[in-house]
Amino acid sequence: MLTRGAVLREVPGRYEVVELEVDDPRPGELRVKMVASGMCHSDDHFATGDQTPPILPLAGGHEGAGIVEAVGPATSGFAEGDHVVFSFLPVCGRCRWCARGQQNLCDLGASIGTAARPEDPTSFRLSLDGRPVGQMAGLSTYCEYTTVSTAAAIKIDPSIPLDVACLTGCGVGTGWGAAVNSAEVRPGQVVIVMGIGGIGINAVQGASHAGAAAVIGVDPVAFKRESALKLGATHAVASIEEATELARSMTNGQGADAAIVTVGVVTGQHVGQALHAVRKAGTCVVVGLGDAFVRDGDINLHELTLYQKRLQGSLFGASSPTADIPAQLEMYRRGALKLDELITARYALDEVATGFDDMKAGRNLRGVIVHDA
Repeated sequence: MLTRGAVLREVPGRYEVVELEVDDPRPGELRVKMVASGMCHSDDHFATGDQTPPILPLAGGHEGAGIVEAVGPATSGFAEGDHVVFSFLPVCGRCRWCARGQQNLCDLGASIGTAARPEDPTSFRLSLDGRPVGQMAGLSTYCEYTTVSTAAAIKIDPSIPLDVACLTGCGVGTGWGAAVNSAEVRPGQVVIVMGIGGIGINAVQGASHAGAAAVIGVDPVAFKRESALKLGATHAVASIEEATELARSMTNGQGADAAIVTVGVVTGQHVGQALHAVRKAGTCVVVGLGDAFVRDGDINLHELTLYQKRLQGSLFGASSPTADIPAQLEMYRRGALKLDELITARYALDEVATGFDDMKAGRNLRGVIVHDA
């Protein structure tokens, strides 16, 4: 069938809406009518060239929710009409990592780098004028219809609005889990969150939920500092230098227990600054991505070793999507997790380029594309 979708034709480039052909679902696949898609900085990394698309054209979007429109042959567990949130990292449920409860490290995750079907890197579900089109994270949520693997689909309660549920497919779990799982925030601790965007604002919520006594949001944009204070931060400052001094003033000069780096484009300088901000045996968690071709670093190795600090990477907040996405949506239902408040603006599909302009200008926590009903 035909569908409209936003694609990158070149890098650097901008997303543009075209008409694509989308495959019918095969065994183990679903075709989903998209309802909403969050606009994440990861998609823009491919547009700027910070990350290299495996194939062009590439149909963007990896944070989405929709309604199952067709189920592939011999595919169990799903039915037409089911409401689903996509996990941008697929989950096989059988590999070493899934068995250990580390679904975010599932072996299937390697397949998203091909933008093709997991079992066949030469087989693509989308095409444009007879040419194969890659799917961002195997999903392409900026399409009105998309065909995906069941390994990436999480069935949810249909009473939950899909325009907010879509955020749990990436941004919420990545930020919230960075604080709760990766930083292992404990009650009474002091936490710095560096960068208050779609990921950082959820790291603020996670640190607050974990019982941190002080959550210091850092962002040069006043709107984002104000948003942090509304969603769990106890303090908000414009620079990491201010945050470091504030944390030390609360800890007899020791520094923060944890610093979480959620800057949109991370550099070695950001990591070094955050690592410097934490106390002895403190933890610096790096969440954001930067230029994949840059190997810079600005880490004081003397401080890392002799102060026994921990530098921790965090992929999807070290979460297990099949358990954590439903749990986060239940928290939302009970009023404990704020999702509606994360959405600064809603866009039509044809406004995708405008949405990214707003994100980079610091006008949004999260922009959401709402597809036509």
